[in-house]
Amino acid sequence: MPKQVVKQRSRGFICVNAHPRGCERNVGVQIEEVAAMGHFGGDCGIRNVLVIGSSAGYGLATRIVTTWGLGCRTLGVFLEKPPAGRRTASAGYYNSVALHRFAEWEGKWVRSINGDAFSDDVKHEVSRVVASEMGKIDLVVYSLAAPKRSNPRTGTAHASSLRAIGDSYTGKTVDLATSQVTTATVAAATQQEIDDTVAVMGGEDWQWWIDRLLDDGLLAEGARTIAYSYYGPELTWPIYRDGTIGAAKAHLKETADLLHERLQNTVGGSAWLSVNAAVVTQASVAIPVVPLYMSILLRVMNQRGIQEVCIHQMHRLFFDQTRWPTEPDSEGNRLIRMDDLEMRDDVQTEVARLWPLVDTESLTDLTDFAYYKGEFNRLFGFDCDSVDYDLPVETEVFL
Repeated sequence: MPKQVVKQRSRGFICVNAHPRGCERNVGVQIEEVAAMGHFGGDCGIRNVLVIGSSAGYGLATRIVTTWGLGCRTLGVFLEKPPAGRRTASAGYYNSVALHRFAEWEGKWVRSINGDAFSDDVKHEVSRVVASEMGKIDLVVYSLAAPKRSNPRTGTAHASSLRAIGDSYTGKTVDLATSQVTTATVAAATQQEIDDTVAVMGGEDWQWWIDRLLDDGLLAEGARTIAYSYYGPELTWPIYRDGTIGAAKAHLKETADLLHERLQNTVGGSAWLSVNAAVVTQASVAIPVVPLYMSILLRVMNQRGIQEVCIHQMHRLFFDQTRWPTEPDSEGNRLIRMDDLEMRDDVQTEVARLWPLVDTESLTDLTDFAYYKGEFNRLFGFDCDSVDYDLPVETEVFL
């Protein structure tokens, strides 16, 4: 297929295409960031890493940090659309193509499986690759973000819902397409919607992954597993921590306890949750309150010089081994708090002060909405430095 000029196309707040050169630039910048922050100097105790949900955001950053920063061999699992004719691939697909290209150029060992991580077929394929090409896994990272899940054991299809629990909730937000500060109402969830959201976003599939790897004898002695979560400030709790998403995150936390006990009893391993800081994602744009909160938060953190993107947080997580506690905290939680900068008292106090002052007219002055929007565009390979979007590019590139 001849090259084509790719311009960003959106439907409402959803970007429906991606730019391969921009996605490649995004991956390259993250690799450069890891190089600038430094490589791990000693033995980190991790050689083989499995990242479930590895094509964007924290999962992609995890692969880059462990591959380029720690020198690990990484296997990534994701479900992304390849290109088809004039239709571009999804951004996550282009990200993964770029990661493989950079790894090949630099002699890094990476493998990827593009398929439904919830399915038994993909779990079987991962076990085959691990057994035949890797040996045993030292670290399993669960960073899966999906709106739907088909349970392979029951055949039931579950769809997650963004709902409040108890009463409906109305809050202030900002429309990415119109830059208007408005209010949005989130309906109260039914029990079925709560159950379905937990089925998709909770810990059941994480547990099944660890069960499968243990049963197949593919976890190394002392193997660790970690899942990524988010708590956020009280401002976001009505539709996040206290909503259907929060119910799923609570289940994820319970699963960490169960997995820790099983890993301790089998391979002397451990299980943890990393509570990461807020970052711009496609999913976050659809959550009322969050886009406006993020726009204010970015302003406050940038002013203080403490704003972190995914690659910075994952570098801290894996390079600062003191962040991995040996015991739960005083409340019995198996948590690694990577949101410590976001949740600093001075940051949240300033966010709370600005929140009631922001309206459409003051949006530019009181927030970093333009930066937020730019970060969103860059998720899909647009608004990237050094990329000429008027030049035709090859869109049919494959893993």
